[in-house]
Amino acid sequence: MHAFTAARTPDTVDELWLLQHERVFTQGQAGKAEHVLNAGDIPVIQSDRGGQVTYHGPGQLIVYFLLDVRRREAGVRTLVDLLEQSLLRVLASYGIEAELRKSAPGVYVDNRKIAALGLRIRRGCSLHGLSFNIDMDLAPFARINPCGYAGLECTQLRDLLVAPPAGLFAEAEARVVGELLRALL
Repeated sequence: MHAFTAARTPDTVDELWLLQHERVFTQGQAGKAEHVLNAGDIPVIQSDRGGQVTYHGPGQLIVYFLLDVRRREAGVRTLVDLLEQSLLRVLASYGIEAELRKSAPGVYVDNRKIAALGLRIRRGCSLHGLSFNIDMDLAPFARINPCGYAGLECTQLRDLLVAPPAGLFAEAEARVVGELLRALL
């Protein structure tokens, strides 16, 4: 991601990278060590993204946005709004009412966080992105103050559906990508 951004030219095509991380806590630039309560056997990695600490693991969709923000004539706030609104539409497509918080970027369902955002802008280009909890082990979130908020509970798509379909991760990933592409193109 860093090498891609460093090598970009004004003609470089924007990219979205989709992945799942192995179990890891990531601490953002402003991250405070006291928000990691008990890392245990999960590594804590310092990251140059915005935000505090979060957990990443299998069953969580990560989307990295490698976008030339200047070319799009958009600021970071516009990009954050676009990402959040896209996730709201994905959740609505499942019949789930979600909400945003002005003081804390991300997406929430019944006061529990389902998606987090952490971006960095370098040379007018974005790095890092969002994490969306689809079908994962949520227990590691109890080992941290997610996004720097003590007691913040997290949730996932699987737990919000009455009858989660087989292949939920792939289906949700396709919906997320579809909404993001509609918003970005």
